[in-house]
Amino acid sequence: MSEPAAAPLTVQEIQATFDASPFIGFLQLRAVALDRDAGTLTVTMPMRPELERRTGTSQFHGGPLAAFIDIVGDFAVGMAVGRVVTGTARVRRMGRTVALVDVDVHDEQQALVAVGRGTYSPQRG
Repeated sequence: MSEPAAAPLTVQEIQATFDASPFIGFLQLRAVALDRDAGTLTVTMPMRPELERRTGTSQFHGGPLAAFIDIVGDFAVGMAVGRVVTGTARVRRMGRTVALVDVDVHDEQQALVAVGRGTYSPQRG
């Protein structure tokens, strides 16, 4: 028996989730607009000294930008397909120092909605 499909997220629900997260709150993300027909979600992140790659440059450090991309992409999927997605990870390569993993993300109808790739250190502690 499958669970009922969740309703797609609204911009207000996305913002409420942003506001409830300590990390996203630190980044000060704001959900500005979404368009389901176009499949777009617009989110802003202000530049602040804590996010600079070097003091006084007004240039974002790559870490906050990577987090921003990850968060906005995640919520764009949520906006499009609702809240229930399933991820299936496949180890593509297991090397001595680096492992490569692909993740397919499917919605409730088993449609592929996102693909991710990660690299990991397989070293055992």
